[in-house]
Amino acid sequence: MLFRASEAAVQQALRRLMKDRTVMAIAHRLSTIRDAGEIVVIEKGRVVEQGAHLTLIAKQGTYARLVSRQIPS
Repeated sequence: MLFRASEAAVQQALRRLMKDRTVMAIAHRLSTIRDAGEIVVIEKGRVVEQGAHLTLIAKQGTYARLVSRQIPS
């Protein structure tokens, strides 16, 4: 439970800091980038997918597979 509270606090701070800015973020926790305007998925050094969260989920590719492993439904 503490981990989720910490993660939520970090995400809230990031949202505040990123407001009205262009930001490049690299994250292993996909919930951190879920609200990004553009997500670029890199696999083995190559861009394999690019788009917004819902667009990438709909494609059912690499990003959707990773999200299903990390983010509870």
